[in-house]
Order: sequence, then C-alpha cells, then structure tokens
Amino acid sequence: MADEAVKVVASNRKAHHEYFLEERFEAGIVLQGTEIKSLRAGQVQLRDSYVLIEEFELFLRNCHIAPYGHARENHDPVRPRKLLMHKREILKIRAKVREKGYTLIPVQIYLTKGRAKVEIALAKGKKLHDKREDIAKRDAERDMRREMGRRE
Repeated sequence: MADEAVKVVASNRKAHHEYFLEERFEAGIVLQGTEIKSLRAGQVQLRDSYVLIEEFELFLRNCHIAPYGHARENHDPVRPRKLLMHKREILKIRAKVREKGYTLIPVQIYLTKGRAKVEIALAKGKKLHDKREDIAKRDAERDMRREMGRRE
C-alpha cells in the first residue's frame, strides 16, 4: 500500500475511539453499477458499518453509498456488499472473531489501481475508562507540542 497511488475515499474515524484495532486486513469489495461512481465522488459513509462472516464469505453491512445523481436506475444505498479475501485469511479472521469480545469493523475505503478496497480491522471494544484515558493522553500531547512551539 506504500508505493502505489492510494486515494482514501472514506474513513471510520470513530473506530479508533470506540475500539482497540489489533490486526488489519485488505479486502476487495463487490460493487454494482453506479456504486463505483458514487464511491469515486466520496459519497460513502462508514460510521455504523460492520463486517459479518457468513459461511466462508465476508459481508460489509450498514455501509451507506449514496445513489449516483446522473443515473436512471440506482442501487440500494445500504445493501450488504460482499468482500473479497482469500479463504485462508477468512478462516484466520473467523477463528479470532469467535473469541469473546472481538469484532470486524471497516476502517477505511480507498481506491488503488482503479479498484475499490476496504481496510478491515479485528477490533476489541473499549471500556469508558479506556476512552477517557485516550482523550487525556491526546490532550497532554497537544499541550506539550504547544509548549514546545512557544519555546522555539
């Protein structure tokens, strides 16, 4: 992902606040008709979306891709979308998700080499005190950078 041109279309910023993101995976996404045009226009929302494993397939649920304005016939904006990964990767993920507390969430959707990809993460939910701790760390780092900037 480092050397080729990558255009991030949508990211799930809330995911970093709500979950500990442990392992990340890249998956292709199966799109219909005008969905790619809406995706390229950045009309995607990942806020409440999640990934389900059904049999040996991954499905992106609750991801909103807005209908394309110039089309005669459009897609259902929140339909389940199949994700493409190798079977051995799916089996690895499936074993982890069966452990207590783990879930799969999409972190970002991006375009690379003309193809739409989804970065999904194996995540564990944060408790309220963990969220407060992260906010306190972020505030302390911001104050430290501010002070260092004043001294230079």
